[in-house]
Amino acid sequence: MSKNFLILANLKRTIMIASQPSQPLKFDGCFHGGAFFQAIGERFETLDLRQQIINADVLDAWFPPAPRVIAALNEHLPWLLQTSPPINCGGLIDVITEVRGVDRSHVLPGAGSSDLIFLALREWLDRDSRALVLDPTYSEYTHVLENVIGCQVDRLRLSRDDHYRVPLDRLAESLQSGGYDLILLVNPNSPTGQFIFREALQSVLVSVPARTRVWIDETYIDYVDSEQSLERYASRTDNVVVCKSMSKVYALSGARVAYLCGSVAQIEPLRRLTPPWAVSLLAQVAAVEALRDPDYYAARHRETHALREQLAVGLSSLGWEVVSGCVNFLLAHLPDHQPTTPEVIANCRERGLFLRDVSSMGTVFDNRTIRVAVKAKETQRRMLEILNEVLGG
Repeated sequence: MSKNFLILANLKRTIMIASQPSQPLKFDGCFHGGAFFQAIGERFETLDLRQQIINADVLDAWFPPAPRVIAALNEHLPWLLQTSPPINCGGLIDVITEVRGVDRSHVLPGAGSSDLIFLALREWLDRDSRALVLDPTYSEYTHVLENVIGCQVDRLRLSRDDHYRVPLDRLAESLQSGGYDLILLVNPNSPTGQFIFREALQSVLVSVPARTRVWIDETYIDYVDSEQSLERYASRTDNVVVCKSMSKVYALSGARVAYLCGSVAQIEPLRRLTPPWAVSLLAQVAAVEALRDPDYYAARHRETHALREQLAVGLSSLGWEVVSGCVNFLLAHLPDHQPTTPEVIANCRERGLFLRDVSSMGTVFDNRTIRVAVKAKETQRRMLEILNEVLGG
């Protein structure tokens, strides 16, 4: 019996066991991917199985954190685990402001972007509010707006024929209408990978009515260029707020650390609602060390672009229509003669490859649209082998 057969058999058995918890928990929140933990085991008893799993259904970085991050955590790990962190993340705020060129009064850290999304949007909006989102976009936003707050949500539909680029003329019309309490932009957008350059976006934002808040999620912007960020612009305005996750571009998804940047009038009311010790000590140390090593991350981001192009070629060779992007993932459309996205995903999971069905991220998708995360070169080779096998290639 071959080694590969045994690995596959054990993997299928683990997925089956892990997907049947003894006390199922109902969760009505937003689906984010991460189904690969069903194969590894959410009790963390078989973490070595991660070496047999390809978690391309989430957008975690394919590369590790900077060496100085790992060194700091390794050197002080017992103390970091047993010690309470700085209550208000003062040192982390200082380093963010030094690197980003904004005043510390304009920065509010949180335990990941989801923490800040739930904090801010529930404070600013109620059931009578009206919000505009891109369609498609990161589904956490529509979940919070529609299912948690219950406000009216309008969608600016993006076109497949235009590769899901954001139409700036239609966006400007929406921004100037004055009818919205909040406008949400993910830039670069997920799951499309499309980006609006800073100058073009600023030219649209200058005409936003004072009563309309604009939330710009820049989770992936460092893959483009950190200088394209609107953080400094947001700090000078009264109604623009930038949300910066440190998960994807700094390889810190497990640490859960992010921050908001905006005017004092926007940030201080939220600061008063933020609990003490909102960001763990490990996360604060990891974030500070990551921010101090821009050269390491710039090199990894350049490698990501090369890997993305290699993956695009591979997916195109399967007959998929790949949407060109600028970040660490690709969106693709499957041809009609191939299995549907749910079928492809299910068959890939049996082989240890986890991909993302994006149907929950917008109303514009059918059941033949899929998102694939960029991974290391050898991992991408394995991904394409599995996809060829699943598609009968």
